[in-house]
Amino acid sequence: MRAVKMYTTQVCPYCVRAKALLKQRGVEAIDEVRVDLDPGQRDAMIALTGRRTVPQIFIGDTHVGGCDELIALDHRGGLQPLLQGA
Repeated sequence: MRAVKMYTTQVCPYCVRAKALLKQRGVEAIDEVRVDLDPGQRDAMIALTGRRTVPQIFIGDTHVGGCDELIALDHRGGLQPLLQGA
């Protein structure tokens, strides 16, 4: 399974939802980067994604986007293959 990295904050309900979906799909570990604890990480996230909102989710080297994009990817049947590296 590919590595998952997620930029988050503690109180973000979309972050909680995205993590729950990933766990349901078999992801055991998420590299969670808390941008509320380290403002420099938010700057790094913005530089990588061009977005200011959380979550910002990466599966392997692929930037999936936020929670809505993750859910849409799952509904299209694309999440599991991406996680598996297909």
